[in-house]
Amino acid sequence: MSRFLVIGSNSFSGSSFIQHLLKEDHEVMGISRSEEIHQVYLPYKWLDNGPSGFKFHQVDINNDLELLKTYIKEFQPEYVVNFAAQGMVAESWITPEDWYQTNVVGQVKLHNYLRTIDCIKKYVHVSTPEAYGSTDGWVTENYSFSPSTPYAVSRAACDLHLLSFFRAYKFPVVFTRAANVYGEGQQLYRIIPRALLFARLGKKLQLHGGGHSVRSFIHIDDVTDATLKIAFNGEIGDTYHISTNDTVSIRDLVAMICKMTDIPFSDLVEETEDRLGKDQSYLLRSTKLRQELDWKDKISLEAGIKKTLTWVDDNLSCLQSLPMDYSHKP
Repeated sequence: MSRFLVIGSNSFSGSSFIQHLLKEDHEVMGISRSEEIHQVYLPYKWLDNGPSGFKFHQVDINNDLELLKTYIKEFQPEYVVNFAAQGMVAESWITPEDWYQTNVVGQVKLHNYLRTIDCIKKYVHVSTPEAYGSTDGWVTENYSFSPSTPYAVSRAACDLHLLSFFRAYKFPVVFTRAANVYGEGQQLYRIIPRALLFARLGKKLQLHGGGHSVRSFIHIDDVTDATLKIAFNGEIGDTYHISTNDTVSIRDLVAMICKMTDIPFSDLVEETEDRLGKDQSYLLRSTKLRQELDWKDKISLEAGIKKTLTWVDDNLSCLQSLPMDYSHKP
């Protein structure tokens, strides 16, 4: 059993990772700047015996770093996995300073403290392929950064800062960049749960730019499995891509959902203009993770969407009563 500090525990990936850790009897402390959200979005609360072995603290890294230091000293984590970031690409154009504050300045202050903590064996920084910008074909972990939005710039800047800490202080950082993650418990402003819910409710789904951008989608269970392998066995200073070897356009993805929910494509979709700075393609080659850490994805896109649809159907009355759009918190 190991002690994990999970930063960003309210996030889809963070809460799912906590669920995975608790199933394996690890001790977990989760922090988030907001109080715990509705349990339909917190997979660790779905466990039969509840979140035993888990402690939650509401902490805003931007404003409560001293409080977080106190919790860290008490808990003495061996592993820190950081999912916290100001997300949402399109919205980052509106008040970019909020993205830079949270994703760069606040993070640098945190890392400058963490590098002094002797108990930490590994710091896993959950980054994003958005840092690469739009790419041509499959890319490996050494692909150059060319971010095209304030969100992507902020994430790339933080990654470069952490690399400098690794080189200067041997800070035990390892990076992950995952393809488009989806699954049960994901917020409704993301394409797959949103399309599934709108199909069930008879609502129109906006398809930006006609849905011609190409992505690789990976189920959250495969991502949590990979993240834990990287935490335990990843080489410090290295980056690992977490991705399937399959691709799909957003348009074809929505068409698959229409077929699965037995609704005509034209009844669900409303085509709109593309968003500013949208990357048409970024495809991550995950050979390194597969070969070095013996990982492989197990859940196909069709099977994963069916699992997510079951979650939507089981929680339909609850989900339709909750906000369906992203709400920015500075």
